Amino acid sequence: MQTLIENVNIINPFEDVKTNQNVLIEGNLIKEISSSKIKADNVIDGEDNYLLSGFIDCHTHIFAKGFHKEENMANPLGLHFYNAVPHSLQTINAGVTTIRDCGSADLSFKLAQQRKLFTAPKIHLSITPLVMTGGHFDLLLPSGWDMEIIYPGFPKGRCDGVEEVLKKTREVKRAGADFIKVMCSGGVLTTNSSPEFAQFNKKELKTIVNEASANDMKVSAHCHSLKGMNNCIDAGFSSIEHGTFIDRKTSKRMVENNVSLVPTLLVHQFLYENGFPAWDNYAAEKTAKLKEIVKVHKENIQVAYEEGVNILMGTDSGVIPHGHNLEELIHLTDIGMSEEEAIASGTVKAAKYLGFENLGLVRENYVADLILVNSNPLEDISVLSDNENILKVIQDGLVVK
Repeated sequence: MQTLIENVNIINPFEDVKTNQNVLIEGNLIKEISSSKIKADNVIDGEDNYLLSGFIDCHTHIFAKGFHKEENMANPLGLHFYNAVPHSLQTINAGVTTIRDCGSADLSFKLAQQRKLFTAPKIHLSITPLVMTGGHFDLLLPSGWDMEIIYPGFPKGRCDGVEEVLKKTREVKRAGADFIKVMCSGGVLTTNSSPEFAQFNKKELKTIVNEASANDMKVSAHCHSLKGMNNCIDAGFSSIEHGTFIDRKTSKRMVENNVSLVPTLLVHQFLYENGFPAWDNYAAEKTAKLKEIVKVHKENIQVAYEEGVNILMGTDSGVIPHGHNLEELIHLTDIGMSEEEAIASGTVKAAKYLGFENLGLVRENYVADLILVNSNPLEDISVLSDNENILKVIQDGLVVK
């Protein structure tokens, strides 16, 4: 099948805008780009709007809806899966065609998307994060109730010691993970742990990396803690998620060791501005934590950017409502990125990190994951944060919005 998008202005980061272009899609690939007329049966008039690559959100939780884990005990298991349907549509409508899910989604989502059972972003899976006993996302409560969802194909994440983390890494791979996610510090929103403290010891972390590397898998760390980040760098992790307390020295080490950073600036800002539901008994405690975290996080990520750390766009959607994904780009420009750099962090740079060589740019022979926008985001990045400005979304050559 061929589809022609005519009369568009093509934006690729760090290239001149190409005006009055016609883009021919054949199957799921961009076959031809030309300023000359191209014939095709199926024609979309771009109306002089702007064509970009579809975005890649490098940190989502597509099944999650605020992580109100008490709901796990009250709701049928099937609802856990059905939640992903509206979340997926919200994500697509925001201009995100691929996600890197950092915990919650399983292989069934990936297979359903590939089989086009519903409209959804492509997914890079971690299945379930590895968490130490008492660590961030150990969902065994003081009451003795375990809030973790467990079903065949979705292994429990809790593990301790070299032998257990080795086995758990293998279990997560067996379940269909594309990469391994590890909780390497406390969390901002968990009430029984501090984001400043490292979790898992160095032997455990190195064991996880060795096993993942043997299977050509990258390892990612949820980590706010400075000590935790350095432990992860020593162990050979490929990315740090959040990085709240990062400093200049650690930033330099990340550059030297080719470790990427997914700062998720939006999530803390969004939660601080919008607050927590009234039923949350820990709302006041969490809000007090966030007030200082928002300021410190932004300042420290700016240092990482100045030192040249490879920064990728990610939002922590699922902790916050889905569909706000490209608001993260505003926060990335707030730390000093140019509009082009911010766009690249969620397109070509993200694709390269995930190992996709023909994704993330509007070029011939690249995958036709594209968005059509009514204004030039190089002049005002905030236009991408309003989903109404994203006129069309194309995924694998098919119009999905």
